[in-house]
Amino acid sequence: MNKTKFCAGVSDISDSYMGFILDLWGVLHNGKKAFDDVPYALKELSARGKTVILLSNAAIDAKDMKARLKKMGITPTMYSKIITAGQYLRDLLSNEESGFGKKYYLISPEDNYPIINDLDLERVDDIKEADFLVIVGLPKGQYLDDVTPILRKGVQRHLKAVCLNPDSLSLLGAAYLGGPNAIASKYKDFGGIVEYIGKPYKPIYKACVDFLQENDIFPGDTVMVGDTMAHDILGASLAGMDTCLVRTGIHAAAFKNCQGPADVDRALNILSTQYNNLRPKYLLENFKWGKALPDRKHKRRRKLL
Repeated sequence: MNKTKFCAGVSDISDSYMGFILDLWGVLHNGKKAFDDVPYALKELSARGKTVILLSNAAIDAKDMKARLKKMGITPTMYSKIITAGQYLRDLLSNEESGFGKKYYLISPEDNYPIINDLDLERVDDIKEADFLVIVGLPKGQYLDDVTPILRKGVQRHLKAVCLNPDSLSLLGAAYLGGPNAIASKYKDFGGIVEYIGKPYKPIYKACVDFLQENDIFPGDTVMVGDTMAHDILGASLAGMDTCLVRTGIHAAAFKNCQGPADVDRALNILSTQYNNLRPKYLLENFKWGKALPDRKHKRRRKLL
């Protein structure tokens, strides 16, 4: 099992990468405001010419996410691009070459799905009229068996399905039984084809890679900073990137009683065994800049007068 480097801050690894992909909730903010050390760390990365992508499984577009982050104290000057699951889905279904078609059947707790409402698409109530399925979650008051006939008909008609935010259930314990991943898995069991939109799946990481390559940055020059092993660390590892786990996110309980580095290492070993011995290359207590290194590369560049 590879060892993980314990870092005092992002400055410890900033010289090693030109691309930074950052998870949002649990890494940069708590849903209401940015964590105290985050704005300064982002400003330092920006000042050093790093390309910073903010990556989220949120079912909203980049414009809405930009507005939300600004209210939290994370401004557009602090990052290069926002990629959300919602934005990816909009772009995918807006592309006529995607092969999905124009008519969709929605499996969702809500009567509509706002992220695609204004696209040139038609929602149909009869699966026989649909070109594809959009899987968001079980309709209210229904169980997985209730939608099984719909799934079977979709497979019989060779309809492709898209499943948005597949990670939401694995974080909600018992709610897994009614979430999008459970429905999509059943559809695949019947022989259907599903495109998963969100971490840890390949398409959304490819969107990050494509943007980075436009700036001559490749996966080997990129690090993913996240708070979940199953989505951030796994997804980025499969995309060929180095990874950095933040301790204070979803796995905070695993490190709760650690008194020193040896305890942290044991906790990380236990955590890694739950994910087929996957281990992040770096570990941060929280997302912060940390100590400045004693070299010229970590000194701020003075603006030419």
